[in-house]
Amino acid sequence: MSVIRTSANMIMKQLLHHPPLSFISFSGRPLLPCSRNPIIRLTPNRGISCSPIRCAAPDADADRKVSARLSQMQQLLQVAEERASSAGNGPTPQITLDHVTVSFARSGGPGGQNVNKVNTKVDMRFNVKQAYWLSDRIRERIMQMGKHR
Repeated sequence: MSVIRTSANMIMKQLLHHPPLSFISFSGRPLLPCSRNPIIRLTPNRGISCSPIRCAAPDADADRKVSARLSQMQQLLQVAEERASSAGNGPTPQITLDHVTVSFARSGGPGGQNVNKVNTKVDMRFNVKQAYWLSDRIRERIMQMGKHR
């Protein structure tokens, strides 16, 4: 929010900035911009300039700044690559619809006109004990997390 406010203030300063001795005059009387009655004037020799806004992650180097979102995505990709490399070189398991049950239901919560008419919620379930594609450690973890279900 503060970045948007700062950007808006910077743009307005560029638009409302009047260099010295360059007033607009009507009928011989100079018209000065004031806070109650701002005058926006675009002259041919002065355009609107843009300044880049930098948003850096807290752990980024001072000379190599990147956006916070880009930093998060890089960390996420690095973690995913580490997981993929530690998974092993075994064949990728083939999971078919025979292994899962699929059902459709009406979505809960706010929505438009179709929320009470159309079954848009998809509920996919599988039997964890028979899921051969999961490692024993992951299978135990899932069963522990869902033991109250």
